[in-house]
Amino acid sequence: MSENKIINWLLDGDVSIQYQVNRDLLGSDLPELQSRIKSEGWGARFLENQNPEGHWGQRFYQPKWISTNYSVLDLKNLQIEKSNPQIQKSLYQVVEKHKGPDGGILPIGNNQLTDLCINGMFLNYASYFGIKEDDLKSIVDCILDQHMSDGGYNCRSNYEQTVHSSVHTTISVIEGILEYENSGYSYQLNELMKTAKESQEFFLQHKLFKSDRTGEIIDKRFSMLSYPSRWRYDILRALDYFQFAGIEYDLRMQDALDILSKKRRKDGTWPVQTRHPGQTHFEMEKTGGPSRWNTLRVLRVLKHFNKNQYWEFIA
Repeated sequence: MSENKIINWLLDGDVSIQYQVNRDLLGSDLPELQSRIKSEGWGARFLENQNPEGHWGQRFYQPKWISTNYSVLDLKNLQIEKSNPQIQKSLYQVVEKHKGPDGGILPIGNNQLTDLCINGMFLNYASYFGIKEDDLKSIVDCILDQHMSDGGYNCRSNYEQTVHSSVHTTISVIEGILEYENSGYSYQLNELMKTAKESQEFFLQHKLFKSDRTGEIIDKRFSMLSYPSRWRYDILRALDYFQFAGIEYDLRMQDALDILSKKRRKDGTWPVQTRHPGQTHFEMEKTGGPSRWNTLRVLRVLKHFNKNQYWEFIA
């Protein structure tokens, strides 16, 4: 596949890919494409798996990848229309039934402590789908209460004493903060933005995947391309967040950007290198093969941070 066919190859994909390619790479936001996501392809398949009671899977967080939490997160990432009553109904059920004593969202039962990864993910998609601000206030407070001194967040901080933030938790939380801001909410927004800036610096101090003390790679899995990311962190997810947030290029991103460029296949696409095991509604793409998701995400990262290389790749 030659470079000048990459965009056309992407546009042959699912309607959700078509919509985001037009919006993010070609500069054309086409609402007629977005409106088709609910009734075609991946979007329709996710919606078909919703139970009559309004949730996905057995309940809010079980089984993992087919639960309400991850199904709605996938639908948000498909960029299905925001004013979807079918999804909004399920989210108000979560707000009603799954809030814990600290105001966050409970993963299991009524006696468990809430989890910051889940609160970050919930803030992300609940903001996107327009849940009432009053229903998000306690979640915002819960997130702010657990911000750590090194700039990030750790889901274990609500269970035990922790001294270092988790990249997995931090990326979920700041993705949620970004969507909260973009959706026009105002409650505690200045404090949220302050913590998000500190979390961005936390990632940059680690060059997105390295120890800030030794410079060694923290976990080789951080450089593996996957989709969906689920709760797991990787460098493409981080760089995609940074470009969506409008953050300017920082030299500390370069090692991660170099890794992405080197993962380009001979046909000009990027692969799915790994998947996170667990029950799914269906597989959007096959592991080991070319990935429209990852190709789209890498290209919009390069368009933001390295325009020359972006144009070289799609010329």
